[in-house]
Amino acid sequence: MLRTVLALQAAYYLVTGVWPWISMGTFEAVTGPKTDDWLVQTVGALVAAIGLALGVAAWKRDRSAPTLTLAAASAAAFILVDLVFVLSGTIRPIYLADAVAEGAILAGLAAGASTRG
Repeated sequence: MLRTVLALQAAYYLVTGVWPWISMGTFEAVTGPKTDDWLVQTVGALVAAIGLALGVAAWKRDRSAPTLTLAAASAAAFILVDLVFVLSGTIRPIYLADAVAEGAILAGLAAGASTRG
């Protein structure tokens, strides 16, 4: 189960990370206009890098503490950012959908980490 959760998290991060590189226009159409495209793309590149690392971990069946820490801390960080900045009116409410997805990832990680295999 943990391998599946890591693979899904990896895919989600890879897709959302490269999206502003592929089409900033569609990214902004969904998430709202941005001031600094370079910053959005920098964050996207970092999200994709995390996704790549988690994808390798899933492929290698890595259940190590560093892997689980990266997976859980990344999801928790995105929840924090989504909630704080939606509630302050800085970003659009669509980011709450990401918070829900990240919460599901955290729940899956917790369930998967507590089981063998």
